[in-house]
Amino acid sequence: MARRSRKEQPGPSGFLVVDKPPGVTSHDVVDSARRWLGTRRIGHLGTLDPQATGVLPLAVREATKLVPFLEGGRKEYVGAIHLGARTDTLDGDGEVTWRHEGPLPDAERVARAMREFEGEIEQTPPMYSAVKQGGVPLHKLARRGEEVERPPRRVRIHRFVLARFESPRVHIEVECSPGTYVRVLAADLGEALGCGGYLEALRRTRSGPFTADQALPVERLEAEAEAGKLGEHLIPEAEALEYPVFTLGDEEARRVRHGGEVPVPRNRFSDPPGTRISAVKDGVLVAVMELRADYRLRPLRVLRPA
Repeated sequence: MARRSRKEQPGPSGFLVVDKPPGVTSHDVVDSARRWLGTRRIGHLGTLDPQATGVLPLAVREATKLVPFLEGGRKEYVGAIHLGARTDTLDGDGEVTWRHEGPLPDAERVARAMREFEGEIEQTPPMYSAVKQGGVPLHKLARRGEEVERPPRRVRIHRFVLARFESPRVHIEVECSPGTYVRVLAADLGEALGCGGYLEALRRTRSGPFTADQALPVERLEAEAEAGKLGEHLIPEAEALEYPVFTLGDEEARRVRHGGEVPVPRNRFSDPPGTRISAVKDGVLVAVMELRADYRLRPLRVLRPA
């Protein structure tokens, strides 16, 4: 006889910002957080490569419904590019496939080349990535020695600047759109300079509204979980969204939880129609709503239905 799955126990919702250490995958961190918080309902907002560190925001329980509203935020990184060689993974974890013979470019030439990448550009996803082709992650094909065509993607590089030059190491700062591969950016810079290059180190300092000063190391989170205090570190949903806030009355909250609209005073918001609003009751997010031209709020995502 099949055993029934145990119903998940209720618990706190919100966002937990982890300072991901090197050598583990983003999914490893999610698995750890599921153990710490006693829930399967955890997802992350943007994968970090195993060698990368820094800001990895996790959505916990009801907050997982809000991931689509936060995925479009900018990412910021600091890191280092090693000039003069190529690797098969485009980073320091891979095998060197080619070395440059001859002098390397100076700081002025590097900085000039970096500026050419700012704006909207095309990137081809690397073979060593989680992008799927025919349902199979590319990194699995790469480990079998296969290489397949990958359609390029358009991304936006808001900032790509030289922070410090210690040839052959180039210390960088990057601000970019979601979906950007900094490994590809490093390799493409190397090709533009004619000397090759790979990403030697990378740390994410911002992911949308989540910043490095909010991120806690895994060891601290494990200790807080042991002490039963991990819930205290969850960032409330409405705070993370950073939308204008509308406080619901009892009857309005009941209506919204059933998918209904609510009217708002004409002078309540100066924002244009289409603006997203955080509707809260007793300080807790009930729904993400959209301001309509007729001064009514329409639910887009209800978090806590009746």
